[in-house]
Amino acid sequence: MLQYPAPVVFLMEGVTKVYPMGEVEVRALRGVDLELYEGDFVVLLGPSGSGKSTLLNILGGLDNPTSGSVQYRELSLTHATARDLTQYRRRSVGFVFQFYNLIPSLTAMENVALVTDIADDPMSPDEALAMVDLSDRRDHFPSQLSGGQQQRVAIARAIAKRPDVLLCDEPTGALDAATGATVLEAIDRINRELGTTTAVITHNAAIGEIADRVITMRDGMVATDHRNQNKRPIREIAW
Repeated sequence: MLQYPAPVVFLMEGVTKVYPMGEVEVRALRGVDLELYEGDFVVLLGPSGSGKSTLLNILGGLDNPTSGSVQYRELSLTHATARDLTQYRRRSVGFVFQFYNLIPSLTAMENVALVTDIADDPMSPDEALAMVDLSDRRDHFPSQLSGGQQQRVAIARAIAKRPDVLLCDEPTGALDAATGATVLEAIDRINRELGTTTAVITHNAAIGEIADRVITMRDGMVATDHRNQNKRPIREIAW
């Protein structure tokens, strides 16, 4: 269990996001205040359209808020230049999405090496694949891997640069329960062993039982925010 108080990694204050859609404005975020802490394993819950992905994209430097402020450690993401944000994404953040985005013509090891070749202090591709229990699949192409194995390669690629933060948007959304549990075990292991601050978006409320903290979003706002006093083992949750 993560001990608080831990250092603050992200500080969001009054964050809004408005998307113009022709003559209509879509308010994705409505004044979000949020702190995420070092080593946190956070699950973000909420229905489609509640603002989860927008929030994650802003934390990851993929999108900018319409108003409010976002701080990552000593870096203001709100006022960062495009160059600063590129360096931030390259050095500090690992992304995992629902669809694996692997390059079909490259092996698992080569897909991971795409990141290690440009990182400052990377793991070796073999070390990253070992973290997700795929050492024996290093020379396989994506077409030779199951969906869960492809997702674990994507996780290995994300963590190979030793990111401070791992942001996962529906990483088990395309997987069955048993395969999804294997993927979550890989994410949990990285959080525990590397101390990576981790945020996972999901529609599945049961997944919240494995996290340090569960944040529920509704209509672009944080509806609830609580810490789990007793985290459950991943294989014990009811999908």
